[in-house]
Amino acid sequence: MQENSSRPLALVTGASSGIGSDLARELARHGHDVIITARRAPELDALATELRTLGARATVITKDLSVPGAARELAAQLEAAGTQLDVLVNNAGFGDVGAFVAEDSDRIDAMLQLNIAALTALTRAIAPGMVARKRGRIMFVASIAAYQPGPNMATYCATKAYVLSLGEAIAQELRGTGVTLTVLCPGATHTGFAAESGAEKLPLFSSSLIPKMTSAAVASAGYQAMIKGKPVVITGLMNKVVAFSGQVFPRSIIFPAAKLMLGE
Repeated sequence: MQENSSRPLALVTGASSGIGSDLARELARHGHDVIITARRAPELDALATELRTLGARATVITKDLSVPGAARELAAQLEAAGTQLDVLVNNAGFGDVGAFVAEDSDRIDAMLQLNIAALTALTRAIAPGMVARKRGRIMFVASIAAYQPGPNMATYCATKAYVLSLGEAIAQELRGTGVTLTVLCPGATHTGFAAESGAEKLPLFSSSLIPKMTSAAVASAGYQAMIKGKPVVITGLMNKVVAFSGQVFPRSIIFPAAKLMLGE
């Protein structure tokens, strides 16, 4: 897989749309070959064609990482092919809107599997090789939702809190190894996430008063932070304010604001 190339090699999960596809484009523009994976083969094939026009070698692996064991299967597939990754981008994830007690149990299981278990398994499988080679970049795509509980999106926000906490801890463990880990925390972004999660009618996404970044801008900021080895990057000034507020203001203030934005 990706033989006879002197270009660094990246794996991007959840690459079929949104931030994931734009991160793949960003990597290709900056001289990386890219392995892209997600559930939707047509979108991946179209992206691979585009990446090749940017000079990258692009490999498509169609896989649903929300299926238990799929992440380990992917890691084993890469290992069997002798693939050595220079960059791992754990972007795959999804969310749902609604009260926790009414949330579909199978959707909760799939969300935990994709947002948490797959990310953890891939990182555990791939990071040791990077450390042994004394080089590598890892990115976790979290959210500003990681900084405070989110009534009406309880499970999603909790998964992103895990991603942020795990990423920050591993970043510290990796200091001095030649490998870095960056957690990318975007806010509301122009992607398909809102429609797929049912969040498009929430004030957080529907209000014109709340600034939203493009996925391309988020990807660019994330890539630059990853190359610099920053442990965390929050994209956009307003998102930085929101994240900071979640750390300093009491819950008696934070929860009413969160409920307002998330439509409860």
